[in-house]
Amino acid sequence: MSKNNADQLRARLRSLRQSMSVAERQQASAALCARLQQWFDRHLADLAVARRPSPLIVAGFWPLDFEPDLRPLLQQLDLHQVTICLPVIVERHAPLEFHRWTPDTPLSAQGFGVMEPPRQQALVPEILLVPTLGFTPQAARLGYGGGYYDRSLAALQRAGAKPLKIGIAWQQGLLTEADAFAPHQHDVLLDAIATPQAWLPARPGG
Repeated sequence: MSKNNADQLRARLRSLRQSMSVAERQQASAALCARLQQWFDRHLADLAVARRPSPLIVAGFWPLDFEPDLRPLLQQLDLHQVTICLPVIVERHAPLEFHRWTPDTPLSAQGFGVMEPPRQQALVPEILLVPTLGFTPQAARLGYGGGYYDRSLAALQRAGAKPLKIGIAWQQGLLTEADAFAPHQHDVLLDAIATPQAWLPARPGG
């Protein structure tokens, strides 16, 4: 896929996001949180049966303008003793780090307006909720163009970590064959995409 084509797709998908009303985004975010909460309830129940000794580590993200808002989900997971972390931009062109967040954690605006927690000990997430602009039915991801998550997923893979990678997207981000989107060979496929309407290609774990 050419850079120009990727830029055109990003511009179109950003425009679609911005065309959603505030009420539409709020309703869609609530539906997305409910879908994810249902999945997490089942996953946490399975971990309890397996007598897992340590808390589950989940990386979320703080919403930028027009992104899905997962904050209610993150708050609920925190209540269920899940360890939540948020991405931190350490430096440009470097992989992200993930640092601890709780509802009482003070956040500060950093590069690109991203709200970040204080840097403490970097955590390795077991489940990664990835902000996703565009996606294919096979869970290939089109990001925002900065490459941060691509580098981060590749770095985790090189380190031997195997987090479950769930893209978080609006349904309008679905790309078809007509969009001529083809991920690069080095891009890491996600395990699933969650939208307010569906899981694609399927809900993780069946």
